[in-house]
Amino acid sequence: MFVSRVKGLPILDASGDQVGKVRDVVVQNRSNARPPRVKGLVVELLRLRRVFLPMERVHSIDAQQVIISGVVNTVAFKRREGERLVFADLFDMAVTRPEAPAASIFDVAIERTRTRAWEISEVALREVTRRTPFSRGHVVVVPWNDVPDFFAEAEQGTDQMLAQLSEMKPADVARELHEMDPDRRDEVIEALEDDVLAEALEELPESEQVQVIQKLDMERAADILEEMDPDDAADLIAELAPDLAERILQRMEPDEAKDVRALLNYSAATAGGLMTPEPVIVGTDATVADCLALLRHEEVTPALAALAFVCRPPLDAPTGRYVGAVHIQKLLREPPSLLAASLVDSDIAPLRPDADVALVSRYFATYDLVCAPVVDADGRLVGAVTVDDVLDHILPDDWRGIQLAEGVTDGATV
Repeated sequence: MFVSRVKGLPILDASGDQVGKVRDVVVQNRSNARPPRVKGLVVELLRLRRVFLPMERVHSIDAQQVIISGVVNTVAFKRREGERLVFADLFDMAVTRPEAPAASIFDVAIERTRTRAWEISEVALREVTRRTPFSRGHVVVVPWNDVPDFFAEAEQGTDQMLAQLSEMKPADVARELHEMDPDRRDEVIEALEDDVLAEALEELPESEQVQVIQKLDMERAADILEEMDPDDAADLIAELAPDLAERILQRMEPDEAKDVRALLNYSAATAGGLMTPEPVIVGTDATVADCLALLRHEEVTPALAALAFVCRPPLDAPTGRYVGAVHIQKLLREPPSLLAASLVDSDIAPLRPDADVALVSRYFATYDLVCAPVVDADGRLVGAVTVDDVLDHILPDDWRGIQLAEGVTDGATV
């Protein structure tokens, strides 16, 4: 499909209502000789505001309209590094091909791949003729890789790039890093704050995580792993060569390294390998107010905040005797001074560390939980498994690569 046929088409939502019109197509070059990716459309809403519509939201395109699904993010469109606008930037741009007449870009063809992502497949070129000054020239259609460097542009400064990345979610930062050429990625990674890089690293495929860590010096690698969730850090450490893994662990803070080493004792596809050793744990004398104060801490993920675990001292995993779990919804409905231990849900049976991922996934489906306790044979709480950790292991092995290729977006309704 040539994009000249897309411009100006009305955008209709699933109910058939028009939300805007197509004004441009956003594309981005990729490394490793892959076709440029079509990231999305620039859509002019009916109130003349231009926003970005990811291609994942496009259900179908025909000669009369574009049908979309889901919601549209109404934040004003801002171009990111490496992105080009087909109509604004590429149309009429002069290109040079070896042993071919001089030409300019006349149109660009896009197609949907088997993974439902979109990419540039062909380029229509208008060749320059010398017959008359007013000759429009002959149009030829060539494969995308017959037009070398038609994405070439001045590279964005590192400071500007870092400013953009600081405003993105970790998954979006990971996607930007994934799309950068290796030299550029190394430069940006070197300048990123440790916490930003750690969160982005958790969203990359394991092979790319290993590549990043192997290029860092030992001290920086240890700092990054300390910033990661212990279970994610353990998964990454397990993928490294044993000697490199040990050198990094020795440079980590003792408490952080202890948590990671403990998780490495379990198979990756068991409750012990999936769990985090840092859930919200309170003593038997804790009140509802004490629990809520811990659950609302910004470092506690939404899944971990679903339950508070009541235990006997010591309160660091592995704890003293495990008493039970309390739902945050229950805590929100009770007086602040009430003891949390009196609200324990006796129906939540704890998982054993050696429970395999199939059993764990059935457990979550059966009890409609997003977080579950893991208790050892001595009755001590050793950690908690969250539903996102389970999904990581039951999705296809290359799911992160697919996510980076196709994108996962969110947004507000128009």
